[in-house]
Amino acid sequence: MGTADIPDSAGADSRRILLIGDINGAFLDADAVRRLACEIQTNMPDAIETAAKNSFAAIAVVMSGVSIRLASALKALREANCDAKIILLAQVYEEPAAMHLVGSICNGATLADDYLICPVQTNRFYESISPAGGRNGTGLGAPVTVDATRERVKQLEKLATEDELTGLKSRRYIWEFSRQIIERARGENGRVTLLIFDIDNFKHYNDVYGHSAGDEVLKQAAVLMRRCCRGHDVVGRIGGDEFAVVFWDDPQRGPLKEEAERRSSIADHPGEAIFIAKRFRKGLGKAELHLLGPEGKGVLTISGSLASFPRDGATIGELFEQADKALLEAKRSGKNKIYLVGSPQGDIAEVE
Repeated sequence: MGTADIPDSAGADSRRILLIGDINGAFLDADAVRRLACEIQTNMPDAIETAAKNSFAAIAVVMSGVSIRLASALKALREANCDAKIILLAQVYEEPAAMHLVGSICNGATLADDYLICPVQTNRFYESISPAGGRNGTGLGAPVTVDATRERVKQLEKLATEDELTGLKSRRYIWEFSRQIIERARGENGRVTLLIFDIDNFKHYNDVYGHSAGDEVLKQAAVLMRRCCRGHDVVGRIGGDEFAVVFWDDPQRGPLKEEAERRSSIADHPGEAIFIAKRFRKGLGKAELHLLGPEGKGVLTISGSLASFPRDGATIGELFEQADKALLEAKRSGKNKIYLVGSPQGDIAEVE
C-alpha cells in the first residue's frame, strides 16, 4: 500500500485516530498523515481530556517531547479510552523504553500495544492500526496477548536491526541511531564518539582455516566487544570484518551540568571511549585461537579509529569519513593500532 492508497477517511468517525505530540518529525510525510481521519493534540494533558470525551480506535503517541512521565500518561490514556489501540512512535534511542512500555501491564492491561520507529512511513502507520480482518467495523484486529506482542516485536526488531551472524546491530541501525543521537547531543551540548575497527589479516583466517572459522572469529570479537562496552553503548557490524561502536552520554544520567558547560568544539575525546577501546584490544590479544584448530597460531589484532562529535564532524557522515581516513592511516603504519582523529599522539596506546 502506498501513500496514495490511504483513504481520506478511515471510518465513519472523523476522529477515529488520536495523534499526540509533534508529528512533523515522527513521520516521513506529516501532510499525508493529516489527511487520515484523525485528531491531533500537541500536549498530553489535552490529549487525555480528548480521549476521555471521544471514542478512538487508535491512539498514537510521539515519545519525544513528552514532558510528563510517559508510563503515567499511558495509564491515564488507557483508563480514558480503554478500547483504543495505543501505539508508540519512538526514535531509535528510545526503542528500549518503548519495548519496556509495550510489555508493561497496569490493572490487567498493557500500557501500549505496539511501537514504530521514527521516522514512520504513512502507509506503515496506517497498516499498523488497520490490519486485515478487523472487528466491529473499526478496522482493528482482535486483541493481542502480551506474550504474542512481545514475541512479534522481538522478531521484527531482529529482522530489521540485527546482523544475523554476530547478533550485533546492523549498519542501517548504527547509521540511523547515530544520526538521531547526534541531533539529541546537539541540543543538549552532549558528545558522541564513533569507534570503527576491523580485524587485521582477516582474509588470512578465511583462506587458511575456512570461512566457518572466520565466522567464529567474528562472533568472538563481537562477544568480547559487547562485554567491554557500557550497557547503553551501541555495537554493530557494518560489513565483512568491520565493526562500529557508538559511545554516548548515559541516557539515565545525562551529561553533568558542570561538565556540559565545559565542553566546546575542541573538546578532547571522552576518556571512557578510549579506555574501552584499550580494554577491548587487550582482551582480543589474549583470546585463544583454539577455534582455528590445532594449527591455529598467533593472536587477534585490530586496526581502528575514534572520531567524536562535535570535534571531528557535525554529522554521522562526517564522523565516518574522518574515522575511515584515520583507520587507513592505522593500517599503513603497521596495523594493531587505534588512531584518534586529529590527535598528534596517533595510537591510543600513547594516550594516558
